[in-house]
Amino acid sequence: MRKNGILNQDILAATGGLGHGDYLVVSDAGLPLPLEVDRIDLTVVKNLPRFIDVLKPILAEIIVEKIILATEIQKASPELTAQIRELAGSIPIEFISHEQFKALTHDAKAIVRTGEHTPYSNVILQSGVDFSK
Repeated sequence: MRKNGILNQDILAATGGLGHGDYLVVSDAGLPLPLEVDRIDLTVVKNLPRFIDVLKPILAEIIVEKIILATEIQKASPELTAQIRELAGSIPIEFISHEQFKALTHDAKAIVRTGEHTPYSNVILQSGVDFSK
C-alpha cells in the first residue's frame, strides 16, 4: 500500500502513463465521455466526489505545463474558476469554447469523472516534463 498520495489504482495508472503533452481530463458528471478514451468513473451520487477534491491530488501527482478550461466556466462558475486559478499557481491557463473542449477530450489518455454538478467543472491537464536537476 502507498504511504500517501493518490490510492486509486486506475488514477495512478493513468497519471503514471502520461508523456509530455498528453492530456488527462478531470470532469463533472455531465461531460460527454468519448467511447475511445479510458474512463475512470468515481461518481457515487450527485456532488460526490467533488471536482476540486479530485483535482487537487492529481495536480500534486503530475507535472502540468498547461491547464485548459472552457471559457463558459468564467461566467457560469466564477468561484470554481478562482479555486482552479489558485491551485494552478504559475501553470498557464488557456480558455477555449466548450465545443472545442469537448473535441479535445477525444485526444485524452484518460478521463476521471467526478460527481460534480457545478456547470463547466471540467479541466484538461496537459502533461509536462521536469527539466530540473
